[in-house]
Formats: sequence, structure tokens, C-alpha cells
Amino acid sequence: MVLHSTFTGLLSDPNLHINAHFIGKRNPKLTRDFTWVQSIGILFDDHKLIVGAKKTSTWDDKEDHLYITFNDTPLTHDGKNWNYRNSSLLITRTSPTNGIAIEVENSFRITASVVPIGEEESRVHGYNITNDDCFAHLELGFKFYNLSEAVNGLLGQTYRWNYVSKIKVSSNMAVMGDIPKYSSSGMLATDCSVSRFGRRNRTPVMVTDEVF
Repeated sequence: MVLHSTFTGLLSDPNLHINAHFIGKRNPKLTRDFTWVQSIGILFDDHKLIVGAKKTSTWDDKEDHLYITFNDTPLTHDGKNWNYRNSSLLITRTSPTNGIAIEVENSFRITASVVPIGEEESRVHGYNITNDDCFAHLELGFKFYNLSEAVNGLLGQTYRWNYVSKIKVSSNMAVMGDIPKYSSSGMLATDCSVSRFGRRNRTPVMVTDEVF
């Protein structure tokens, strides 16, 4: 059973907001749902950037499954040496297909790669993926340089100096709870209840690499 897609505030800070579009799969034989990030929407300065994985039934490494829009304009990204620059934004290839790095000077660096759920992976984990959709999704890496102490979001909260994990480490499969407060109405919406985007009074803090 395919789950309804949801939008979630990954990170929200006065000058940066990142939403994730999650897609999922439910196996009635198991007690939890499987979810993956299909796309992310990034708001910074006065810009809007969306990076996502195109839906596909079968996977071909030679085919590019990435789509990118910047300020509502699709970006053509053919060729392994492709790059795009606009003011402080730089997008470069990390592989001939399906991999990019997104950088905004003094703000963040995000790596994004489109990957499928393979037949063997599906079998081992019980995803029950069928031939009509390989659930192409994003593997993401984040690095932030100038977050404030007010940063929040599903991922953003982990950068706060007083963050305490709510995950039950004794569980067979740890799942972070209290998701509703991070829910957003759309890919570029800033209406989650923990939104900080556009607010003032920001104090920089030191952060480290994260993979999501």
C-alpha cells in the first residue's frame, strides 16, 4: 500500500528554510511505515530551490532522474561537467547522472543523489516494492555554517545546543515521534508550527555534518 505523501519542515531558521516531501510504503505485516525523501524545497534570501527525484518504474543508472527548479524555472542539467551559478548559489555535478552538490556561500552545502529501492533491498527489508514504481528517492547530506540558536525542524532541532534526543534507543527500530508539529502544507510553505523563517535576532552556533 502506497502512503499519502507528506510535507515536513526539515530545518527552519531566520534566513533558511528546508522542507522535505516524503513518500512511503506500508506493509500490513509490519508495525511501521517506510518513508523516503522524494524532494526538498529550500528557501534562502529571496530565492526558491526545489530538487527532487522523478518517479520511474525501472531504474537505469545512465538516465538522469533528478529535477531541479530555481525561482520557478526548471534548470537543464545535461552533461557530467554541468554547473549552475547565480549570485551566492552554486550547483555542481557529483556524478555524471543523479548526483549534485548545492552550495550557498556562508550558509550551507547539501549533497543530493537519486537512488532506487532495489529488488534485493526490498526483499530483505520487507518493503514490498512492485515493478510499477522503484521508489526513486533522495539520499541527502547536509552541512550548515551559520545557523542561529533558534533553529528548529525535524532535522534542525538536532543542531540546538540543548537538544536531547527523544528516540527510544532500546526500541528494535528507533523512530522519532511528535511529527505533526513539523507538518507543512506544501513544498515551499513556511507554515509548520516551528517555523523560524523570516524572523530576526539570530546568534550563530557551531554545527557539524549530518546525513539524512
